[in-house]
Amino acid sequence: MANLNLRIDFRSETPITTQIVEQIQNRVLSGELKPGDQLPTVRQLATELRVNFNTVARAYRILDSMGLISTQQGRGTYIWSAGQAENRERERRQALELLTRHYLRDALALGFSADQIRAVLEEEIEQLNKLHSDNP
Repeated sequence: MANLNLRIDFRSETPITTQIVEQIQNRVLSGELKPGDQLPTVRQLATELRVNFNTVARAYRILDSMGLISTQQGRGTYIWSAGQAENRERERRQALELLTRHYLRDALALGFSADQIRAVLEEEIEQLNKLHSDNP
């Protein structure tokens, strides 16, 4: 059974269901979770995360409707498919856009201007590029 190590931020404006969905989706897209990996039961994950059973059940339903997992009565819940290459790349792009929206929303809520956000992003990208060029 896959160890998900999900981290729930109870103070976040992002609903817990969404946090669960996004973290599992990210692990599938990164290849950390592979087709055939078994997920914890709804009850197990709810207990582990200390959240309501229905919250996890809702997240699993969303993941099922996305085609990422399959729940087989009496057998368990499994990662269904990482998607084909073009779908995986589209999903990775959507995940990046979602992360960017969260970051921008949080930065704006803290009172930063678009120019301040852009400047920090450019500095961080420059640092990443430098790090990668120093350690090929």
